[in-house]
Amino acid sequence: MLSDITIGQYFPGRSIIHRLDPRMKIVLTLAFIVMLFLAKSLAALAVGVVFIVAAYVLSRVPLKMILKSLKPVIPIVIFTAILNMFFIEGDPFIIIWKLTISREGVYTAALMVVRIIFLIGGSSLLTYTTSPIMLTDGIERLMSPLKAIKLPVHELAMMMTIALRFIPTLIEETDKIMSAQKARGADMEHGNILQRAKALVPILIPLFVSAFRRADELALAMECRCYRGGSGRTRMKQLKLAPADFIAAAIVAVFIAGVVLVNIFVTPLVVL
Repeated sequence: MLSDITIGQYFPGRSIIHRLDPRMKIVLTLAFIVMLFLAKSLAALAVGVVFIVAAYVLSRVPLKMILKSLKPVIPIVIFTAILNMFFIEGDPFIIIWKLTISREGVYTAALMVVRIIFLIGGSSLLTYTTSPIMLTDGIERLMSPLKAIKLPVHELAMMMTIALRFIPTLIEETDKIMSAQKARGADMEHGNILQRAKALVPILIPLFVSAFRRADELALAMECRCYRGGSGRTRMKQLKLAPADFIAAAIVAVFIAGVVLVNIFVTPLVVL
């Protein structure tokens, strides 16, 4: 399960999505999230789904990687769907003992499931198609107005990117430690909750030690390269908005307008 988590990974490529300015990709990702939450029906949500599917096709990110990244969130999605089905009142659809599943509950559950899946998929596309260095530069440029109030913008952007970048590394390290402990006879799959929690102690301690060691090695490497933060720092690649970036922004604006229009003119019907 841990090996299925691909959050923070970067897949090199030369697609149209890869070549977009990182600042624009961050803004468009936020716009896509707004688009999903603006949708009040499955019909409106379908507009956002079409957009993200087209974006993934253009990015040329392997389909198996996308499905692999969604696998760990399936339990959360199922749990959310069950809560919506059983706790939203409305026209009875299925009655199980004293529990009633309404038509509105099933409709809302479907809406939430689609929204969560594509929210994760759309957010992951940002890290799939943007290298950590470019992502740092993009975040720093977008946060640059905060320099007026003396915030260390470069350092904050660097910390955010490093934290995101090390998620796959720590997951891989956790998987290795778990395999090593199982080879030594550790049982992590049986027993009650307390016994399973105690079984995690031999994993957490070496994981924290490994994380601190990696952090120390990274800090030492940055010092050896004379890293002194954003003061006087130059960049090999300067960020410049290209016509493709404005075209992408216009396309996203059209899709957001499409969601708003569907919300206005299409009534969400619950027909089951």
